[in-house]
Amino acid sequence: MYHFGCSKNLVDTEMCIGIFKKEKFEIVNNPEEAEIIVVNTCGFIESAKEEAINCILEMAEYKNENCKYLVAMGCLVQRYKKDLEKALPEVDLFISIDEYDEFWEKIAKLINKETKSKNTLDYLDRVISTGNTTAYLKIGEGCSNNCTYCAIPYIRGPYISRKMEDILEEAEKLAKSGIKELIVIAQDTTKYGIDLYGKSCLAQLLDKLCKIDGFKWIRFLYAYPESITDELIQVVKNNEKICNYFDIPLQHFSDKVLKRMNRKSDGKSIRNTIQKIRKEIPDAILRTSLIVGFPGETEEEFFELYEFVNEAKFEKLGVFKYSKEDGTPASRIKEQVHYKTKQSRLDKIMSLEQQISRIKLEEKIGNVYEAIVDGFSEDNKFICARSYMDIPNEDGTIFIKSNGKIKSGDFIKCKITAVKNYDLIGELLEK
Repeated sequence: MYHFGCSKNLVDTEMCIGIFKKEKFEIVNNPEEAEIIVVNTCGFIESAKEEAINCILEMAEYKNENCKYLVAMGCLVQRYKKDLEKALPEVDLFISIDEYDEFWEKIAKLINKETKSKNTLDYLDRVISTGNTTAYLKIGEGCSNNCTYCAIPYIRGPYISRKMEDILEEAEKLAKSGIKELIVIAQDTTKYGIDLYGKSCLAQLLDKLCKIDGFKWIRFLYAYPESITDELIQVVKNNEKICNYFDIPLQHFSDKVLKRMNRKSDGKSIRNTIQKIRKEIPDAILRTSLIVGFPGETEEEFFELYEFVNEAKFEKLGVFKYSKEDGTPASRIKEQVHYKTKQSRLDKIMSLEQQISRIKLEEKIGNVYEAIVDGFSEDNKFICARSYMDIPNEDGTIFIKSNGKIKSGDFIKCKITAVKNYDLIGELLEK
């Protein structure tokens, strides 16, 4: 199975692997050995679509060898199924998100396997693909924010929270399996529970997760600024298991742009939220994502964003060029920004962030941190680890000279000695 896109999509992939495993299939890592290849696609922005389609075409080459069936599923299929069926005859089966309840029935029919099973994607049967120590916990599906640039509500539907008891049952199982780092995710984690319980229950859920034996670190990602409450900040502050890490997708700072984006926050409330977190949790790591070149974005509006980045000094920051997505309100705005202007603005923000990041990282020299070992360098000479300040596959790494005794998944203590780009260099203090 090949996975593209976000961690929410990764959980779907893991549930699919769980179904194949339940049906006694062997999961292989080498496509040359596979008789069935499944590509779980992303359809969020143009670059993600291209990446998924290129992978499908690459996997189709294996049908000349051992592969008998090629399957495509996920967000891109949900969005463009009919078009893809015409454009990619190499694919034997397309499964949209709406058809996930029939996932196994469709696979069984494709491979001519008699089955009475109605296996559907099940959180409790998923096969964790992120190692023996770290796992994602998806608490909701879809999104109801309806930002004008975003296709997610059209692909995944409105926000639907999972029942708290179901989430806690899955979390208990993960803890018993040896998972030490739990990463709570949804398209917007701060909206968790509103549809089920009439109010945001993320703080309450995190509090309950902290009471489960086994977890050492708990994180939550994709916290929208307008829904970061005082209660949530205090839960993070007062629970040692919860990493002091806030992932807050702001997208912009200019009030005019935020209004055109249909965002629920404004510049003043964003500034207040950032200041409140910094005051209550001084060592909190703040991560955000921004969009430049949104339709109609003027030089003045971009400068507002640039100045705020300089003021807020985010430890982690990613920038996207606005991607014109079919069917979204923003795609119909006439004042589209030229791609060269988008690139220029992205470069300016990232140049500034590189300077901010460097200063922030150099402040860590001499500090001692607990870190989780993700793996090793290719020559096995260096440990690749993360502290509470970094999430997997997104943020930086701490490189530490190995003593040959450390294993992946171990928690270690290290002292920071130097900075290299967005990464840290450290020395092992124990083991």
